[in-house]
Amino acid sequence: MREINGLICRIHRGAAVMAQAAVLAIAVASPALGQGTYPAKPVTFVIPAPPGGITDQLGRVIADQLSERLGQRVLIDNRGGAGGNLAAELVARAAPDGYTALVGTQGTQVSNQYLYKSLRFDPAKDFTAIQALISISTVLVVNSERPYRSIKDLVEYAKKKPGALSMASAGNGTSTHLVGELFQKAAGVTFLHVPYKGNAPALADLLGGQVDLCFDFPATALGHIQAGKLRALAVTGPARLPTLPDVPTIAELGYPQAETVAWIGLFSPKGTPAAVVQRLQTETARALQEPAVLESIQRFGGTPFNLGGAAFADFVESEQGKWKVIIERSGARLD
Repeated sequence: MREINGLICRIHRGAAVMAQAAVLAIAVASPALGQGTYPAKPVTFVIPAPPGGITDQLGRVIADQLSERLGQRVLIDNRGGAGGNLAAELVARAAPDGYTALVGTQGTQVSNQYLYKSLRFDPAKDFTAIQALISISTVLVVNSERPYRSIKDLVEYAKKKPGALSMASAGNGTSTHLVGELFQKAAGVTFLHVPYKGNAPALADLLGGQVDLCFDFPATALGHIQAGKLRALAVTGPARLPTLPDVPTIAELGYPQAETVAWIGLFSPKGTPAAVVQRLQTETARALQEPAVLESIQRFGGTPFNLGGAAFADFVESEQGKWKVIIERSGARLD
């Protein structure tokens, strides 16, 4: 009987040890298992613009790359309207589970909060910055028939006759407007702002001589510069453009305060698990190095914007401080 009881005890002790080992194994493996289950279904990128523009095209190229890397489809949901606010609000209110992300812009994450009387989301508190995608310099261009052959010529004339030079833009509060406001502050000059309903009519009137200058994007201005219809005086980014190597930067010309770029980045709702954000950030950063993505970014006249996580969040915060001052100075409103 004692032998049987001893055998039973040994069996119980063995079972207990095995059970403890199993619990320990699950505890150790569970973080890896948790990370491995994401994504378990398709992810949606919300685009704050209709199909066809740079934000939409870039979002789709990145989505294609991430579909392969994540092993799940990345779907596109175009939500244009209200300067991107409809899309941003949708993502801000989405479940913070990594299955909804915003392809955000300088407008949705920075400028709109100062341009609109009220927003139903808080750009500073409702999002987690994942990864910057692209930065795009603007180009200061004048009609080639105007006598201004340099920034110096332009500024000297503008100081002699404040408000005499007309500056076209794609509309109040757009990046092409606000970049112009930033330059005016840095140079101590005043232009007559002429807002249009979009970039195309603004550029048409610049080419036709109805207005004097504008800050435009390389993708739309380059052909006219190469054809001799527009004269490029400066680029606003931190480096010269490969497509316009002879055009100096605004900082080279003595106005570093006017240096700026337009940008697009990826954001998730606040509260998204850190492991999920890290997975998206890592895979997106890798996607930015793919030839198909690099080709698209070059076609848009931009450069890959290699900021992720906390560094990208700090950049967005600095942008909010900068543009708040410029927008309030300009008096631009979109309500």
